[in-house]
This record gives sequence, structure tokens and C-alpha cells, in this order.
Amino acid sequence: MATLKIATFNVNGIGTRERHLLEWLEKESPDVACLQELKAIDQKFPAKALADIGYGAIWQGQQSWNGVAILAKGQKPIETRRGLPGDPGDTHSRYIEAAAHGIVVGCLYAPNGNPQPGPKFQYKLAWMDRLLAYARALYGCGHPVVLAGDFNVVPTDIDIYNPKSWLKDALLQPAPREKYRQLLGQGWVDSLRHLNPDKRIYTFWDYFRQHWPRDAGLRIDHLLLNETLAPHLVDAGVDRWVRGGEKASDHAPTWITIEDPAETQELSVAPKPRRATSARRPAAPPRSRRKGT
Repeated sequence: MATLKIATFNVNGIGTRERHLLEWLEKESPDVACLQELKAIDQKFPAKALADIGYGAIWQGQQSWNGVAILAKGQKPIETRRGLPGDPGDTHSRYIEAAAHGIVVGCLYAPNGNPQPGPKFQYKLAWMDRLLAYARALYGCGHPVVLAGDFNVVPTDIDIYNPKSWLKDALLQPAPREKYRQLLGQGWVDSLRHLNPDKRIYTFWDYFRQHWPRDAGLRIDHLLLNETLAPHLVDAGVDRWVRGGEKASDHAPTWITIEDPAETQELSVAPKPRRATSARRPAAPPRSRRKGT
């Protein structure tokens, strides 16, 4: 019975934490891994080091900020999109998408939005609106799809150690929480919460006030599954040991296991990478041959 392990990991600087990344990949061996906050230009991405341990990769870097990547064990992901449609002036490296191991993978790094109120918070909300519009089309594309990454939203109070300490933070404001609910309202399944409806699970512990030693965490890294992929979800978890390493990222890798993922059309030639513009329709994965798609 075939299984597929899909993970997301905000590395918080791939130059600083390349060793942590490689150690995690070799130990946990995910089939697909989405990375966020590369904080490095494209030329500084460690493609050779990843290839040496069996991972193909696509990435979109950015100097000092942002940056996203998708890794696939034993193959190179086939890129289908980079950047969300709807704002041709947005130069942030926050979304990249590919086909890998028979599924469509959308890797995202949503804006933090602090300080709020202010322009950064407004950008966060506008970006989430663009995500909502694109995700609706992606959800029903006919292929198994996972949207994975750092959403920078704490969905509910069970997803944080103490909401009172973060009442003014953008991650807990009603507006982004509502947009996350709207995303789930499209049908997307929050995999960790689906399998653990009442459990406190954290994926992020900041560097201040001894939050890691006190297990004072937040759950902001999510893997959302569309209706084609969700029935195959069998397990989910967080590799907390990575966060406990010396000079580690403030996030821990979050993962799911899929059993017998639905059959999809394999792509043999990668389409030319595209940046989203307002003049283009959202790029969708190749059409399924299933009835009704």
C-alpha cells in the first residue's frame, strides 16, 4: 500500500539553517517538502547539497526576506505557477506551485501583517483575498491538491498557548481568522486539526521569553487538502525535535501521511515558470480525465 509523506517547514533563513534542513530531510525523509522564509537570493539556494541527498527542487528566493521552495525526493518538481494572481506589482516571493509524486503542491508564505493596524496588515488581508480567489479554482481542479506553508494565522484559541498575550498581534485578529475560515469553507481540510480535533498542537515558538522551554507555542503552519486528497489522509504530526536544536528555526516541520493517493496524470515536461499578472487567469494543473472535470 503506497504512502506519501508531505511536510512544510519555515526554515527562517536557509543559509543559516542549511545543516538543520539537511539533517531533518535525511532523518525524516519526506517525499515532498515545502520551505518558507529562505531569506536568500536564488543563487544561494543549496540545490547541489539537496541533490546530493536525493532531492530535486524548485525555488523562488528573495534577498533578506521571504522566499519559498518545493522539494521532492527522487525527482524534480514540475513547476506550474509562481506568485498569486491579482497584483502584478507584488514582488514578494510568497507562493510557488508544482506537480510532484502525482499531486499538486502549493507552497505559501503568507504575510505576517505586523504591526497592525497599518499598511502591512492591509497587505496581509489583500494577499489573503488573492489566495482565497485562487484557492477556489485550485480546489476543484480535479487533481489531489495540498496547500502547505506558513499561513501566519492562528485559527482558534486552541491553537495558541495563551491568546491574551497576543491580543494585538496580526496573527490573531478577527479579519485574518475569518479569511482562514472562508478558506476552509471552500472545502479545504485542515489536516492536523482534522485528525486532532481537541489537542493543543504547536508549530512555532518564538525566541523570546523562553517560549520554547515553556512550550508556549502557536499553530500557524498548516497543510490543507482538497476533496480529492483529503479522504487519503492517515496521519499528521510535528517534528518538534528540530526546534530543539542549537540555533534552530523558530518553526518545527509539520507533516502529513497520505495513503494510496488518487491516481493523477504524470507530467513529463515542466511548463515554463510564470509570474502571476492581473491579465492572466489563475494557472491550473493539467486537466483530469475524470468525469465532470
